[in-house]
Amino acid sequence: MPGDRRPHPAPGLSVRTDGQTGGVPTRPDVPASFLAVHTRLTRPPLAPEVQVHVADDVVALWEAMETEGVGAGDSPPFWAAAWPGGQALARYLLDFPETVAGRRVLDLGSGSGLVAVAAVLAGATSVLASDVDPYSHTAIRVNAEVNGVTGIEVVGDVLAGDPPEVDVVVAGDVCYDREMTSRVLPFLWTAWTRGATVLLGDPGRKYLPGEGLVAVAAYDVPDVDEARPRRTTVWRMP
Repeated sequence: MPGDRRPHPAPGLSVRTDGQTGGVPTRPDVPASFLAVHTRLTRPPLAPEVQVHVADDVVALWEAMETEGVGAGDSPPFWAAAWPGGQALARYLLDFPETVAGRRVLDLGSGSGLVAVAAVLAGATSVLASDVDPYSHTAIRVNAEVNGVTGIEVVGDVLAGDPPEVDVVVAGDVCYDREMTSRVLPFLWTAWTRGATVLLGDPGRKYLPGEGLVAVAAYDVPDVDEARPRRTTVWRMP
């Protein structure tokens, strides 16, 4: 749509904008050109099969979101980094593709879309990539295009409703504070009780529950904020 700044979904990639379950950000759509100017493509160290756009200077990016984008909002640009939990989940899916091959996947708190892309590369039939940030929506679309994958539907906040009908739920770095954890865990347990395989990637944050999870893999992941790698675990709800 020339002139309206609305990003165009790639074939097989949809961005839900109808106000139905999944939520829609109230800010306007973010043009892909914003990412081209303010981020760079990289291959996360633990999952080099995938390329994502990241920002080297988050403060500068946040300022640009306010002055050149569609507003910065209240949350930092989590979508512009390859966080340890996401990298661990991506590595796990790529190493054990039978986890998602031929199955429907929900990527909760998708951010850059790293795990969503890895799920498609591992053979998932479809992926719902959920995030509340409209910048994330554009990042997921652009990163999917860069990696040549289709079958990803980008949606907003799904936590207020019932889990969608999927076979696998992946959630990287979602237990970063008390409020978010209190929203995410009941949703994940509901998905699990309905038969979904639920996997979390986490680098040892204190809000992750200390019981009820089974460790299936662990990796040393270079962190965004720290010089030394962080031991990051992929957990499965039993």
